[in-house]
Amino acid sequence: MANPSNSRSPVIAAIATPPGRGGVGVVRVSGHDLANFAQRLTGRFADSSASPQVFPQARQAHLCRFLAQDGSALDEGLLLYFAAPHSYTGEDIVELQGHGGPVVMQMLLGRCLELGARPAEPGEFTRRAFLNHKLDLAQAEGVIDLIDASTQAAARSALRSLSGVFSEQVHAWRDRLVDLRMLVEATLDFPEEEVDFLEAANAFGRLEALQSELVNLLARARQGSLLRSGLQVVLAGQPNVGKSSLLNRLTGDERAIVTELAGTTRDVLRESIQVEGIPLHIIDTAGLRDTEDVVERMGIARTWKEIERADVILRLVDARTGITAEDHAIDSRLPANVPVIWVFNKSDLVEPEAEVATQELVIYLSAKTGQGIDLLRAALLRIAGWEGRGEDAILARERHLIALAAALEHTGVARHSTAQLELMAEELRLAQEAVNSITGEFGADDLLGAIFSRFCIGK
Repeated sequence: MANPSNSRSPVIAAIATPPGRGGVGVVRVSGHDLANFAQRLTGRFADSSASPQVFPQARQAHLCRFLAQDGSALDEGLLLYFAAPHSYTGEDIVELQGHGGPVVMQMLLGRCLELGARPAEPGEFTRRAFLNHKLDLAQAEGVIDLIDASTQAAARSALRSLSGVFSEQVHAWRDRLVDLRMLVEATLDFPEEEVDFLEAANAFGRLEALQSELVNLLARARQGSLLRSGLQVVLAGQPNVGKSSLLNRLTGDERAIVTELAGTTRDVLRESIQVEGIPLHIIDTAGLRDTEDVVERMGIARTWKEIERADVILRLVDARTGITAEDHAIDSRLPANVPVIWVFNKSDLVEPEAEVATQELVIYLSAKTGQGIDLLRAALLRIAGWEGRGEDAILARERHLIALAAALEHTGVARHSTAQLELMAEELRLAQEAVNSITGEFGADDLLGAIFSRFCIGK
């Protein structure tokens, strides 16, 4: 793998703080021989005769004036210097902390470009950190996940990935797989002893254990992916069953108009909430019924489109009437592969003896009073499969899930190929390649480009 430090990558610079005004703004520079760069930028030079200290000293904050080409001051602030390889990118890094006005930041960036830097591309700082082996690919993705985290649980999980927890688990699994591969491939030279040798070494038991561990790792990764994307939860039912009231209750705000008139909601309304750190995207929809109203029919058509895209359907029914013939007509059109939670709303208007015992996916509640809302939240978490996984969830990306699933498939084929050791060895090799792609041991350039292009400038 190419290493920029060996090819003398050009100096790059970028504003590392968000656009707009702020008390402090940061310009970040990465490259080689940046001590000289800092001296030219500030007009301060190493003078061993005057002082034993050399400017800039690594990992110390220096109060400086940042100078224009003609020597006039652009700003005054702090300069920090991190000498390679003890820096984020593995190269020399200079950070200029100045006053956070957009004009000041642009002036400082322009001066850095005059001194020979070029503008950094999106994610280029973290890309260099990856190529210089400061981070692996999963850790690098943890950086952007931490920046993009929308919940505290997602931030904690992203920080674990950035700290290398996910990578360590992948590496540990891969190392045990490599040991098994060596065992299997070593027997290929001794065909008359191969089965006895593998049985004596418990190779088949090791493979079964590896597959079991991978099943658990994949399950945790799937649950962790919920922290990023969340669940699409669609409220569906006839008019006036309380969908908008339930939306308001879940969000804790009057987000939807609620009236006694059937068909008040005519379009899709979206709101996002969090339950145990899991983002839930609640989608209120038009009531499903036969109607001649053109606008309402358009809203109903949009409702069915949302139902088809749902991760979970909250199927609302008026507890006073129960499931009617109209409800059966609706149910016949629901997607077969989407989980459904039956919500019998307006339970406060039902006599206690008339209520049906609550089952796992049947909730009696009152959107008006809030009774039963906690049961609904718990049911949504069960549907998500969360069940308190917050502390060990892996904030996985889709490519991680694909890689783990592929490794699981290959190990499964290997388990059923014990009579054909050449095929078994090949499947184990393919499983290793799949998990290697997670941390980037064999990352292709196009994969790297796709990942790092999503980063912000200066990170």
